[in-house]
Formats: sequence, structure tokens, C-alpha cells
Amino acid sequence: MEPPLPPETPSPRPAGGDALRQLARGSRRYALPWISLRRWTLRLKFVGAALLAGLIAILFAIGAELAIGAHAGLMSGAPWLTLIIAPGGFALMAWLARSWFPGAQGSGIPQAIAAMHSEDSRVRKQLLSFKLAIAKVFLTLGGLLSGASIGREGPSVQIGASVMSMIAGKKTRRIASSQDLMVAGSGAGIAAAFNTPLGGIMFAIEEMCRYRAFKANSTTLIAVIFAGLMSLAVLGNYTYFGRTPAAVGWPDGLWPVLLCGAIGGLLGGGFSRLLIASSRGLPGRLGELSLTRPVAFAALCGLGTALIGLATGGLTYGTGYAESKAALEGTASLPVYFLLAKMAVIWLAFLSRIPGGVFAPALAVGAGLGTNIALLLPSDHGSAILVLGMVGFLAGMTQTPITSFVIVMEMTANHQMLLPLMATAVIAHAFSRTVAPQPLYHALAWPTLRKAEAEANKRTDTPG
Repeated sequence: MEPPLPPETPSPRPAGGDALRQLARGSRRYALPWISLRRWTLRLKFVGAALLAGLIAILFAIGAELAIGAHAGLMSGAPWLTLIIAPGGFALMAWLARSWFPGAQGSGIPQAIAAMHSEDSRVRKQLLSFKLAIAKVFLTLGGLLSGASIGREGPSVQIGASVMSMIAGKKTRRIASSQDLMVAGSGAGIAAAFNTPLGGIMFAIEEMCRYRAFKANSTTLIAVIFAGLMSLAVLGNYTYFGRTPAAVGWPDGLWPVLLCGAIGGLLGGGFSRLLIASSRGLPGRLGELSLTRPVAFAALCGLGTALIGLATGGLTYGTGYAESKAALEGTASLPVYFLLAKMAVIWLAFLSRIPGGVFAPALAVGAGLGTNIALLLPSDHGSAILVLGMVGFLAGMTQTPITSFVIVMEMTANHQMLLPLMATAVIAHAFSRTVAPQPLYHALAWPTLRKAEAEANKRTDTPG
């Protein structure tokens, strides 16, 4: 606990002319700030960084679609190639991340949170930098090309925070602090990656500022706006999952909301707890192998991903975006086993420590959950229940109910589902807290921060 500040001593009020002179000096200092060249230079740097973060996130999204398509093309011609491509790709990405870009491992959201809570510039540079941002893009694309079930949302957060932190310094404090710039970059990354500006803002507030006060200034809003404008300029006005007009009414929607919220919260919370426990180490020989031979262990995770992909006919490769969208549009259905199979390949990618997020694949798991719940209900609202399943599992896994329902609503352009989505997210969050007391990304951030601090101290103590 910090010591209390000493009581302020009231300063004597300046008399007569002294008070007028102080007022005049203050007015000259702060008058007409909009014509200050220095302030405009700082503003242009800020806007340029936001546009750059949005551009990288958009190019990242385009590259991800190309990588997933290239992998699908290879698998359609010779499915057995996955037994070579997946283990080799996992091993290569793990080796590159471990040997050359250690800050690029895993999701990227824990790194951004850890950097935001550190006052040490050396630690921040280990977790956020332009070099890491570019490496994160190519390593994640390599994982998708290998068939890994990873997403680009976590990397986009780290990319946005890295780009915005580049302009942090004494001069930019007039616009925003270093922490506020990281928060703004994180929101901009989410907004540009999925064209969800409200979701980006809510993510910045609810996830990045979970344990710190969010300052209601325009920093995050401006960053998200300009990143979103870049997305509109390059990709146009699109929705991630297209437009889903299906909706549930009252009282028919009561049971879908309760079931998706309760089961999604328990399943998402349990999966979050599994990921947190796995990050601390596996038991037995597998745990020893992951520590002593991490590259070989990553190859083993790739082999498991390949076997599950072959067993499911290729349904579990990549983010799960195409499978979820087809199920929402009614052009294809997800099998009952898709839920558990998708969770298994997400877990394998997480264990391998290759760069990539779990946010987008979690939406696919939620779609599988909604599909299974729809089979239990005598209802004609199958696609609407899929959307509820997405929100339920995502809110349960991340424990960010507001972000979850806002971002899914924007992804599906379905405002008729606002109240059911809100109710599902709140219920899922409540059930998730009963099985996972720690939020996923923050539980992963603290070990990341301690490791980065140890590395920074080690480099300082090393002579030469």
C-alpha cells in the first residue's frame, strides 16, 4: 500500500497585480492550442500510428484468408499431407518464436496487458515493438498455413499496442500516457481486424482496463475511429459473419438463452481453467518433454492436430470461420462432435506455444455449442441459437460479457438479438466465475510479466 500523500498547504493568494500577471501568463500558455504547431505534430503522429495499426491488421486479415485458403487447397488434393505439413509447420513456428522472437509466442493479449502494467521500458520493449508486430503477423500466418486452429485477434491486439507504443514518450504525454496509448492500440487492433468499432472500444475498457481506471478521454475513441476508417477504405463496409436476420422472441427464447448462458459459461470457464493450468506445465513425461524439447513437443501437437483434422474431414483446421458462417447461413451443419474436436485442436495449438490467438476459434466452438443445444429444443430458430452459443462460450471463456455480446452483434449485424445476447452473456459470465475465478488473459499476463522482468534484469546483470 502506498503511503498517504501529505496534506496540501494552502498557498497565499497573490495580491492585486500579481494575480492578474499570473492569469495573463496562464492565458498565453493555454490560449488557442489548436494553432500550436507542436500540438498538431503530436496529433498527426497519433493519427498516423492509428492508421498504421489498422493497415497492418487489415493486411493481416487478408493474409490469413489466403493462408487458410492455401491450406484448404492442399488438403483437398492430398489430405494425408497434413501428417507432414502440420508437425513441420508447428515445429518451425515454435522454433522461430522461441529462438528469434520470444515475445511473439502465444496469443498477444497477455503480452499487451503485461506491458501496460509495467513501468520498465526494457520490459515493454520485450513485449511490444514494431519488430514483434511484423514477426507476429508472419508467424501466425505460418501457423494457419500449417492448419493450426488459431486466430488473429490476439496478435492484432499486440500489433496495435506495439504500433501505438512506438510514439510513447515525454512529448506525447500531452495527448495520452503510455498506458493509454497501449489501450487505444489494443482497441484499434480488434476494431480493424473484425470491423467491429464498438467491440474494439468495449474490449479496451472491459479487458485491458479490468484492474485500472479507464480515463474517459478521446484517445481510444480516436484510435478506433481511424483504424476503422482504414478498414472501410481497404475492405469496405462488411460484417465478419455476414448478416444473420434470425432472432428469438419472448417467451420462446427463454430456454435457449438460459441453456446457452449456463452451459456456455460452465464450458467456457472450464476451458479457460484448462488453458491456465496448461500454461503452468503439464504433468508427467509430457510436461518434461514440453520443457526440455519444446520444438519436438510442438511437432507432436501438430501431429495431434493433423490426426483430428483427418478424422473430422478437415472441419477443425484454421479459425473455424468458414464452418461457422456456413452453419449460420444454413448452407451446412456442424456435426455433434465438432464442439469437442475444435476445443481439442485449440488446446493443442495453445500447448505448442506457437503465435496465434484463441478468440476467433472460440466463436467456432460456440457455434458448435449452439448447434448441439438447438438439437435439444423444439425450435425453428437454429441460427439464432448458434449466435447465442457463440456469445455464451466466448463470455464464459474470456469473462468479458459486454465485449462478447457487442462484438458478436456487430459480426452478425443483428440488432434484433441485442437483449437475448445481453442476457446470455450475463448468465454465462456468472456461471463461468463459479468454475474459473481468474480471467483467462490476466491469469496468463502475470507470468508473462514476471518472465519479462526476469529477462530484463538478467540482461542488466550480465557484464558486457
